[in-house]
Amino acid sequence: MGGKKKIGLIGGGQIGGNLALLSVQKQLGDVVLYDIPAADGLVKGKALDINQLAAVDGYDCRVTGTTDWKDVAGSDVVIITAGMPRKPGMTREDLLEVNLKIMKDVAANIKAHCPNAFVINVANPLDAMVYALFKITGFRKNQVVGMAGVLDTARFKFFVAEALNVSMRDIEALVLGGHGDDMVPLLRHSTVGGVPLTQMLPKEKLDAIVDRTRKGGGELVALYKTGSAYFGPAASAIAMAESFVFDRKRVLPGAAFLEGQYGINGFFMGVPLQIGAGGVEKIIELELDAAEKAEMQKSFTSVKKTVDEVKL
Repeated sequence: MGGKKKIGLIGGGQIGGNLALLSVQKQLGDVVLYDIPAADGLVKGKALDINQLAAVDGYDCRVTGTTDWKDVAGSDVVIITAGMPRKPGMTREDLLEVNLKIMKDVAANIKAHCPNAFVINVANPLDAMVYALFKITGFRKNQVVGMAGVLDTARFKFFVAEALNVSMRDIEALVLGGHGDDMVPLLRHSTVGGVPLTQMLPKEKLDAIVDRTRKGGGELVALYKTGSAYFGPAASAIAMAESFVFDRKRVLPGAAFLEGQYGINGFFMGVPLQIGAGGVEKIIELELDAAEKAEMQKSFTSVKKTVDEVKL
């Protein structure tokens, strides 16, 4: 691999700042942190602050803060966080109108300046925003992915570890479907040290964990009051970017463009996918039982309802 990669981060807020920090710490490449002109001081300040941190810890990647898309041009990876965060009482779908306007501008600029980038969307409503991104850019399906499943699965794993008082390293779990209250934690496919999760916890506790996972974002919105989660989403998007940059071939849950898999065609939904140097290199189709299929269909119905409101 010749030379450093270029990481373009669109949105300099809480998630964007953490993305920049993690990109440097994991040595993904040189970072360009972009935001609108009104945030010029914010992104330049975060860049300077992180560069000074890099001097403490000896990282050799650099961060540039900018309000000019020309500085983002040629990025190998682009992660989108631009948009209004949720506030108490709001659903992710409530954000559609305002964030769609932002996405239209962002997607057009990515198409113009970063035509070969692997693009990871974090903006909500996730499944509708990544669909809009895909349609506006006209990028190949392997170039575009939505970050949600990694975060939802991480929340699920934490709640399981907390309930059992075990290491999170020993938990294997998977959350599929849309990034909303109808997401699908797959209990039958989840294990703790190889032991099926369904043998480790009674049904009522599992049901409570599933419910808390589905409402995990809203729980944080209620606690923060002025915004939504940022540490977890940033780490989750970086896991995807890292697998692309270093060709890790990791299997991660994410919103990919489906063409018949899981009975869904022409929409983005959270499924297990393999990410490597080719972007989304493979979609893995699990054999679901009747109940799991019904839950996936219910989740898809919610996703489709929101996507159908996307006017491009």
